[in-house]
Parts: sequence; C-alpha cells; structure tokens
Amino acid sequence: MDQPHLPDYGGACVTNVVPALLEPGADVPDWLPPGVDDAEQIVLFVIDGLGWLQLQDRLHLAPTLAAMAGGPITTVAPSTTSTALTSITTGLPPGEHGVIGYRMAVDHHVLNVLRWGVEGRDVREAIPPSRIQGVEAFLGHRPAILTRTEFRGSGFTDAHLAGARFNGYRVTSTLVAECRRLLRQNESFVYCYYEGLDKVAHEYGLGDVYDAEVAAIDRLVHYLQGVLPPGAALVVTADHGQVDVGDNVVHLAPEVLANVALQSGEGRFRWLHARAGRMDALLETATEHHGDLAWIVTRDQAIAEGWFGPKVTEAARSRLGDVALVARAPVAFHDPGDTGPYVLVGRHGSLTSGEMLVPLLGYTAT
Repeated sequence: MDQPHLPDYGGACVTNVVPALLEPGADVPDWLPPGVDDAEQIVLFVIDGLGWLQLQDRLHLAPTLAAMAGGPITTVAPSTTSTALTSITTGLPPGEHGVIGYRMAVDHHVLNVLRWGVEGRDVREAIPPSRIQGVEAFLGHRPAILTRTEFRGSGFTDAHLAGARFNGYRVTSTLVAECRRLLRQNESFVYCYYEGLDKVAHEYGLGDVYDAEVAAIDRLVHYLQGVLPPGAALVVTADHGQVDVGDNVVHLAPEVLANVALQSGEGRFRWLHARAGRMDALLETATEHHGDLAWIVTRDQAIAEGWFGPKVTEAARSRLGDVALVARAPVAFHDPGDTGPYVLVGRHGSLTSGEMLVPLLGYTAT
C-alpha cells in the first residue's frame, strides 16, 4: 500500500454515524443503510475490532451480518479504540474532541487513555477526563448506553460517554436481555458496545480463535435482531480493523533513539518526541532506518493533510509527538513504556485499509 488510507471525515466515516441517526436531515446520506434513518427505535451496536476486510474474509462464518444491508466506511486516525469510540459518540474528528490517541502526552507525562493512568497510577483527579474531552456525547441527547458493568465510572467512560445514561451488562446473554428491556421501555436510541473480538485479536491474532469469536458475534447479532420490536432497527459498526503482526516487533534503531526524549502512541502509530534541537535529525534517522516499514510523517504534515480532521485544536496538537512512525508493513514499533499482560499479536492504529475500513450495516424489524 503506497499511500495511507485517510479518513473520509466529510462523508462515510464513523464520525458521522451518530449525527445521521440522531439528527437526520432531509437528505439521507447514501452510505447509511437503507431504512434505518426513519426507524421508530434504533440500537447502534459497536463491535470493537471488527474490520470490514476481516469480515469479508469470514462471511461464511457470519450469515446474519452477511445478510444485512450496508457497506464499508472509514474510521479515524489513529485507528484505535479510545480515539474512534470518542469520535463515534461525539460525532467529531479527533482533532476537535482531543482524545487523539491511546497513549497521549499530557503534562509531560504519557496518559494511557483506556486505563486513565500514568505509569500504572490512576490519575482521574490529577487529569480529569472532562479536561481532556469536554464535549457532551450523542449531541446532548442523553440516550441509554449499554456496556460492560465494570466500565462504569472509569476515566475513559467519563471522557467519551459524558451525559449518557449508563446501563451495564456482565455477559452476552445479559447484553441481549438488557437491550430488550430498554427497547420495551420505549428508548428511542440505545448505544451498545462489545469488546470481545478486539481482546481475542490482540491475544490470538486472526486465526482459528478469532474465527470462532466472529461466529459467536454473528449469533449475538442474530439474538439482538430477535428482540427488536416491529419498526425498530439494528445498526452495526466498529471502531477499527486489525492486522496480524505476530512477533514482528521492531526495536527502534539506536541512531533514532539518540534523538528521542519520549515515546507515545502505540505500536502501529508510534509518536516520537524529539530531544531539544534534534527534530531534523529525528526525522532524518527515522526515515533512513524505518522508512521501508512505515510512513514517516511530522506532526505538521499529518495535521496539514487532514489526518485528524479539518480542525485541530491547540490542546489536541499539544498531545501529539514530533514525528510519527505509522506502520504500513505488518509490524509494530517497540516502546518499553507501552506494556500489558501479554505481547499483542493482532494490532491496529495505523492507516492501512485493513485497519481503516469498518462495516456499517443495518437491519429493520418488520
């Protein structure tokens, strides 16, 4: 792939799904699945990690999803959960909502957005979520949301779901039961989130275990269709796709590290923060040593090319590094500060089509 697959912020992009469903205009966008815009009730089901290309390779495992109307749309840059979910719920590109990565530079520290921590410490008081992302979710409509019970009160939940009415589930059967309950209470819009596929891809890659999870999700979608009353619609989308990286983890060349003060981002969208006076040297050495595996871009270039949307606030800009290594090959770039309970096999974050294209599918009950 010679060029990054950039987000379509002006059209078929995850940023525009919630506005199209909650505040439909006179002209229905052609990328919206037919019939869902005037449904009496809508369930928006976001499946973490379900890329369009991965789904197309597994349609034989997913007959329910295969039968739904719709097609591919783009996610945002970087193609990572924290950024994309915030764009879905706020209807804004990352440059405006400010959650511009998974690990962001804030107050000279690197904030892990999903854990809302710095070096393993909870920093909800030191770095309040509302300071990082202050836009009310869902255009101020305050719909019912349905997500894991254990996510209640987390920093990231407060950052991307502020103002919504929290409903929790613990296992997939209660997800379906809770969705049925909310629809019977005449909720006009229900936002539902499931993270299992992303977890499986991270730990096992895109092999047999991933296939089994796709098949299980297809049955889950079938059950959700079954609880829709006549006239209600189920809309399915995702936050990003996946790339099977395996153990292809690249350590930065010593010549590059000599110019680096700090790293942020993630393995497939690694931000390098230059030492004082070393910006030009950092760009030159990163291009020389890693340009065969990644698009090497400066912060100014990425902003000018619209990677994060047509507008980038000063706050969002301050959270970016100086030079980004954006993987185009199936690799991840190592950062000793970016750790977890296991080495990730499936990854995302970059701007390849496998990561950037996600489904937008619809089904209306009759």
